[in-house]
Amino acid sequence: MRRRLTALGVAGLVLVAGLLVRVYAPDLIAQPAGTMLYAALVYVGVFVLRPGTSPVPAGLVAVGFCWLVEFAQLTGLPADLSERSLVARLVLGSEFDWADVAWYPVGVVPLVVACLILRPEGPGLRGA
Repeated sequence: MRRRLTALGVAGLVLVAGLLVRVYAPDLIAQPAGTMLYAALVYVGVFVLRPGTSPVPAGLVAVGFCWLVEFAQLTGLPADLSERSLVARLVLGSEFDWADVAWYPVGVVPLVVACLILRPEGPGLRGA
């Protein structure tokens, strides 16, 4: 329960950071920063849903989910949903962008590394 609550708190902070970037950052910074924060939020969301998940599998799930959503944008369905709902627009986006495909791992990999370093058993101590 403690891990889930921690993940929820971190998710809240990432969400606030993402909204602040969206509102206040110049477009040149807002687009990649928002994409990285979206991926970070998905990563943290994995721990909200499954607190015992290891960092690397959580990272793979997060990047995979982000890529799935991004490539789904090629179908036009997310764009249709985004026209009807701000929440759908924030979660699903509306237009495919190869840059987003590249930025998602940039938002997740540092978190995976941080979790590996900061995990309770310490880096490299599992199985020792």
